[in-house]
Amino acid sequence: MNYWLIKSEPSAYNWEQLKKDKKTAWTGVRNYAARNNLRAMKKGDLCFFYHSNEGLCIVGIAKVVKEFYQDATTEEVAWVCVDIAPHKELKKPVTLSELKADANLKTMQFVKIGRLSVSVVTPKEFEKVCLLGGI
Repeated sequence: MNYWLIKSEPSAYNWEQLKKDKKTAWTGVRNYAARNNLRAMKKGDLCFFYHSNEGLCIVGIAKVVKEFYQDATTEEVAWVCVDIAPHKELKKPVTLSELKADANLKTMQFVKIGRLSVSVVTPKEFEKVCLLGGI
């Protein structure tokens, strides 16, 4: 199993909406590195769900339920999406400042390259963030 971090502005699409929808296509990614991360996702992989711009925190864990396919929001074949579903809500949101302050998380791809909307998370980073989030 692999781990990821996906981010969205809460005003565009938030964790509560994902819980309500029960599943969504993770569309609109237009960065090549983030796109490559989408292509690497496998069914069953877990993704931290991060609220960007407003909140600046990880609020839950989503699960990849369908591997990459053509993103229907564009006709350009270069862009793909995956389907995700809610997996588990964190008991306590983990803020960006907490991630940056933790010596074990300073090298997270998300912390180092904050502009990426889809980033890799190592198993040790995943475990640490889960502990910070109360699960």
